[in-house]
Amino acid sequence: MILRPYERTIFKRYLLPQRGEGFIFVAAAFSFTAVMLGVAALVVVMSVMNGVRSDLFDKIVGLNGHAVVQGFGGRIDDWRDVLKQAKATPGVVSATPLIEQPLLATFSGRVEGVLVRGMTVPDIRNNRTLGGKVLQGSLTSLTPNSGNVAIGSELARNLGAQVGSNVTIINPQGRSTPFGTVPREISYRVSAIFEIGVYDFDKAYIVMPMEDAQLLLLTGDQVQMIEVKTEDPDRVGEIMRPLAEKVAAQAVVSDWRSMNASLFEALSVERVAMFVILSLIILVASFNIISSLIMLVRAKTRDMAILRTMGAPRDAVMRIFMAIGLSIGIAGTIAGMIVGFSLLYFRQGVLRGVEFITGRPLWDPSIRFLTELPSKPDPFEITAIVIMVIVFSFLATLYPAYKAANTDPVQVLRYE
Repeated sequence: MILRPYERTIFKRYLLPQRGEGFIFVAAAFSFTAVMLGVAALVVVMSVMNGVRSDLFDKIVGLNGHAVVQGFGGRIDDWRDVLKQAKATPGVVSATPLIEQPLLATFSGRVEGVLVRGMTVPDIRNNRTLGGKVLQGSLTSLTPNSGNVAIGSELARNLGAQVGSNVTIINPQGRSTPFGTVPREISYRVSAIFEIGVYDFDKAYIVMPMEDAQLLLLTGDQVQMIEVKTEDPDRVGEIMRPLAEKVAAQAVVSDWRSMNASLFEALSVERVAMFVILSLIILVASFNIISSLIMLVRAKTRDMAILRTMGAPRDAVMRIFMAIGLSIGIAGTIAGMIVGFSLLYFRQGVLRGVEFITGRPLWDPSIRFLTELPSKPDPFEITAIVIMVIVFSFLATLYPAYKAANTDPVQVLRYE
């Protein structure tokens, strides 16, 4: 908004508190603070929500792929042929044979439910989700028939196990004897401890070479599923459709949407709801701008009448008050962005400080899935927030500016 020199002079004068106008300045300060807090809250909450969704997607999909080809009865006999077909499908980046089976693990008298995951040695070493999250030990020691496994950090903590500990895995479906089925128990050495960052994975997963998993489960040369990653997760259904038709007689194809539909749907609904609720703070701040401008107009009625008698046009008066309201909104937006990004940068420290003051954990990994509070600001959302605040601030200036522009000099200065 372009102001003339005399309009800028009046604009600067009205922004600063004058004698006897402290209440108007306090009202404007409250408007500024409300805009700042609203913008900061929107930036923080939306960035955290995006971070939660992004981290969950990266870690869940990074470990389970964009889609899985799962055999009927939990077995794929000719899995090598299916693997070749999956790799040859247009749009498929990689395909990995897997075995996953819920079992029991025991160490030092402690027993925990686990999810044994058998993978080929190259897939174990090339998996970014596992490879970049090893806390102790090394994945290179996981070779067939070595008796070495890698376990999640929460599972290691619950069992009290460390690198070098021997953990016993129990398979209830063991060998048959005249006295019944005897569970199969095999001891493995913990050679690596990893932390994916998803609590449910870290408290359950035991990763071992494919051959060791087949021996433990007595499956022979079979796998349970083939994990598939595509070049575009959003088009996974379209990419996997030809493969689903080819293997329809022996397997079913499920993508990440169907496997985690309730989780990501809940996150999407919560994200929209939080944006709408927090936007009400901006709306309340807009009403504060309206009230402070109305008080300013009432206090400056005589000044406006004198300006009008000196030849100032109506649009000049409107521009002055609109510029004041927009300045409050823009200044509050800038301050809110600074506060919001500062809170995001120091979010872990702020979280620990609030937990220390309240004495309660605010980010429980067993409830929140993730071990740390994530953050991922979206430039498009930040731009939308800024535009929304500026539009609300502009609309808030229209009525007070209109009333100021329509001041009747004759009525105001009649008894001067």
